[in-house]
Amino acid sequence: MGWQIIDKQQLYNGQKIKLEVHHLQDDETLKRAKREVVVHPGAVVVLPILDPKTETILLIRNRRYAINQILLELPAGTLEKNEDPLNCAGRELLEETGYLAGRIKPMLNFFSSPGILSEKMYAFVAYDLEQSSAVLDPAEEIEPLSTTISDAIQMIRDGRIHDGKTIATLLMYERFFRGT
Repeated sequence: MGWQIIDKQQLYNGQKIKLEVHHLQDDETLKRAKREVVVHPGAVVVLPILDPKTETILLIRNRRYAINQILLELPAGTLEKNEDPLNCAGRELLEETGYLAGRIKPMLNFFSSPGILSEKMYAFVAYDLEQSSAVLDPAEEIEPLSTTISDAIQMIRDGRIHDGKTIATLLMYERFFRGT
């Protein structure tokens, strides 16, 4: 089946997202369908390695308004228009943690919720960190927390880490990138 967009309605156009309704038609059967799509420019998530010898990393406690909870997460943020994901990773790391990375290495990319959301996440590992100053957005409530990779994996196992991008990035790192 080859579904084609025959009409697109934009219901909302915000600073970070658009909400669209796509009207589709199948080329063969001429059946029609609708899909509600949240259009997002993409985002990054960064695994900051504070000390490679002790495998100490940096998480953040981040108050998430949409769910009214404080989550343990890796630093992350939305791509600005035409921004390279690598540049965004460095910017978000500095803004949310106050650390500059000497090296940032791409790890993987994935779609966070492709059933309704176009957001593509780019995951990076940041090395050779140097303390600077955080530059939080006015509405952000973020507190850094250092821990080890092993402890972070245990936090996933026992349910203290609920954030999907953080879970995916930490498990991917532990399974495929640890020690590289």
